[in-house]
Order: sequence, then C-alpha cells, then structure tokens
Amino acid sequence: MAFSNSLCSHQSYASYNAKTQFNSFNRGCFYRPSSFKPHGLSSFHRKFQSSRTHLIRATASDSKTGRKQVEVVYDLEDKFNKLADEVDRDAGMSRLTLFSPCKINVFLRITGKRADGYHDWHLSFIHLLLQVISLGDKIKFSLSPSKSKDRLSTNVPGVPLDERNLIIKALNLFRKKTGTDNYFWIHLDKMVPTGAGLGGGSSNAATALWAANQFSGCVATEKELQEWSSEIGSDIPFFSPMELHIVPVEVVEDISPPVPFDVPMVLIKPPEACSTAEVYKRFRLDQTSQIDPLTLLEKISSNGISQEVCVNDLEPPAFEVLPSLKRLKQRIAAAGRGQYDAVFMSGSGSTIVGVGSPDPPQFVYDDDEYKNVFLSEANFITRSPNQWYAEPISTNAATSPTETSVQ
Repeated sequence: MAFSNSLCSHQSYASYNAKTQFNSFNRGCFYRPSSFKPHGLSSFHRKFQSSRTHLIRATASDSKTGRKQVEVVYDLEDKFNKLADEVDRDAGMSRLTLFSPCKINVFLRITGKRADGYHDWHLSFIHLLLQVISLGDKIKFSLSPSKSKDRLSTNVPGVPLDERNLIIKALNLFRKKTGTDNYFWIHLDKMVPTGAGLGGGSSNAATALWAANQFSGCVATEKELQEWSSEIGSDIPFFSPMELHIVPVEVVEDISPPVPFDVPMVLIKPPEACSTAEVYKRFRLDQTSQIDPLTLLEKISSNGISQEVCVNDLEPPAFEVLPSLKRLKQRIAAAGRGQYDAVFMSGSGSTIVGVGSPDPPQFVYDDDEYKNVFLSEANFITRSPNQWYAEPISTNAATSPTETSVQ
C-alpha cells in the first residue's frame, strides 16, 4: 500500500510517501483508468456497435419422443465487445482522464533562513507534514494534431490558460527534456480553489508530467520526472508517485502514515486569496514556534491530530496580509469546540481546515459575511500501487467531497 503523506523539509530534510509507488513511472507500467479510450472506435466497435443478442433455433428428431425444438442463446454483441477490448488494448493512447488530488499541511515549521536567495523570500529550512486529501481536480488529456501548441480549457473563470498555467509549463518542460513532440488538448475540471494553500496548481503540474510520459511510452524514469518537476515548483515532487528521492531543495523519504485515513475534515476558504510572495515578505523568524518538527511528528504518530501539533509558522504573516482570515479561524475554533480536534490554516492560505468533522459551523450559513465562502468536506486518502492518479472510490460521505458556495 502506498501512503500519501510526507514530511518535507526544504534544504535540510524532508520525507515523502509512496515507497511502493517506485514502479509507477517505469516503462510499461501504464495503469489504464476506466476513462481511457484509444483512437476513436475500433473497427469492431464501428461494425458491431448496434448488434443485439441473437437467438438461434434448431430442431432435432427423436423416434421415441417425437420432434424437439432447442434454443441456443448467443450474445453476439458481448462477443465482439470482448474482441474490441483486445484490439483497444493494443491501440495507441489518445485520451486520458486523471484525478489530481490536493493536499493540506498538517504542520509547517520554518526554522531558518539562507543567504543564497533561492527563493524571493530568502527562506530555507521549511519542514512540512503534507497529506493528500480526497478533494482534487479532474484533468482530461487528448492528443492534439497540432505540433506547435497545447490548448487548455477549464470550467471556472480566472484560471490562466497560457504559459502561466503550471500544466502548460509542465508539458513544455517535458518536451524540452525528452525531445518528444506530442501536444495536447487539456480540459481542467477545477474543483480545488486557487490561492487556497492546497497545492492545486502544483498537483496539476505533476499530473501533466505523468500524463505526458504515458503518452510518450514512459521515456522518462521516475527520478527524472521528479527532478524536472522541481524546476517548476519546489512542492511539485510531493504530488509525484515516487519513493525516496533527492533534489536541490528537498530530500524526501518514506514515512509510515501518521494519521488514520478515515478522519473527516471541512475546508473553508473565503473568496479572498493570500499572495504567497506577500506572506513570505512579511514573515519574521522571531514569530515562529520553537517546537522541533520531529517532535510534532512523534506526537501526531502517537496521539493523532490535535490543536497543539497543527503549527503553521505562516499564519502570523498571512493574517497580516488578510486580517479577516484570522477572524474566520478564531470564529471556527470558538464555534467548533468539541466538534473539531484542530483548526488551522493550510500552506500560505487562505483555506482554514477543521479536522474532526465534515460539517462547517452554523455561522458560515447564517452570516452574510461568509455567503461566498468555498466549502468542501474531505478526508485523508492513500494511493494503491500504479493508481496514484485514479479517482478515489466513494465509500461514504467523507470520501466523496462536496463543493458549494454558501448562498
């Protein structure tokens, strides 16, 4: 079983999940989702798509009992469907639909700075416990006849559709690294809000790299994809199905799942987003927690999630950027006493997470100030080998997140 949790540390150390995902990028390892379709209908499908079950009648004569009629039922359509499936399996891939999960930061500790200016905010030694959750986008990839441009569409306004989008950046990077010339039509069914601190864009980029590699016959190894992804964003490797790997800004190693997967949660995001760059500009090291990240991990592994361990050193600067976000967190914590085990901000904001219940507090529905917030229930998920980008199977309300704007 592959676990979708990771303790990540920029520059100093980090740990990552999914050791059993090692073969996910290997050649010949393609996991065929139910949505996979080859180039159009196969010849069998075209010829026999309107077939019906055939009833064949035969007669036989018996000297003792007289004449008998025998009915033989032969399902011609089913027979040719099975033959068509065999043809489809040998056909080249042209379409692929993948689930692109997002994450939350159970804790985020910043323990130092560095002087080389790798980031605009000149920070390093960032320790994060990342956990994939059941909320995610769905991305449809189709081979394009174009040999010069990808075409991206989406279901929500405000998402860039050009080279500013991490999906396009990932596809351009893959072609640059491999010399392949596949271009794509991509439709992004966006369920994860932008500017939320949930890593939706980074997950999309990792998904696009994986898809491009599958369309190209797995020409790149899992290590290569991981290393390339860090050129786009330092958190993108987390969303790639890999085992232990080392990159310039992160060291990632497998850890056991520190939290149970059936823990429900609610995500509450106001319409306003937090600028990550602005949050880091306002960060001050003297405002951070002093607890050791390994101590936090030990406490979570022993006792589960609690308010004590859900430390996010980016909350103070984020609350300076967006003061209303601090009020929202305080109100959720106050209204949810006994309902939530912990209330905290994910990433650099602006999503507030309540762990322990999938239900938002009543004031979110009653107060006009929050009529346009994004709400989603979710739970932690894990990935089976070779199914990292398969959509989770819904078994209860917690595994089938709902998204809504409160009216």
